[in-house]
This record gives sequence, structure tokens and C-alpha cells, in this order.
Amino acid sequence: MADLLLREPTRGHDSAEGAAMLSETASRLGSEFSADPDRLELIMAVVAHCHRDLQGSPTGAMPELLERLARQRLLSSAGEN
Repeated sequence: MADLLLREPTRGHDSAEGAAMLSETASRLGSEFSADPDRLELIMAVVAHCHRDLQGSPTGAMPELLERLARQRLLSSAGEN
């Protein structure tokens, strides 16, 4: 799963810092949504994609923006199933 986090450089953040932020966000959302390993991979992928979409956002706001956007996308995808 960690390789999902590092496939694309984390522009605007130190790579280690960016990877830690993505991992922490995915972990929090994972405990909120599901402990199922397949679901955790999806959550990691959604978080990584949201991070790419938020590039250019203020660095200090990134953790909160990332978690909110990923949560919304996960909730939306759950409603589609």
C-alpha cells in the first residue's frame, strides 16, 4: 500500500512529510470507513488522488483539505454502490 503513496512526487511537500500525511489521513479514514484490506487499498488510492488534485493549495491547510476531500469522495462512492 505504501507504494501507492510514493508513485508520484508530492509537490509542495517534502517527500517524507507528504507520505506521512497521506498515510495518516488514510489510516484515520480507514478506521472510519472499514478495516477490510480491499477497502483500505481503495482508501489509500482515493487519498493519493485527492492529494494530487489539491496541489497548489496552501501547505498549512493541506492536511485538513485532504481529509475532507477524501472523506467526501469516499462517502459519494459508498452512496453509488
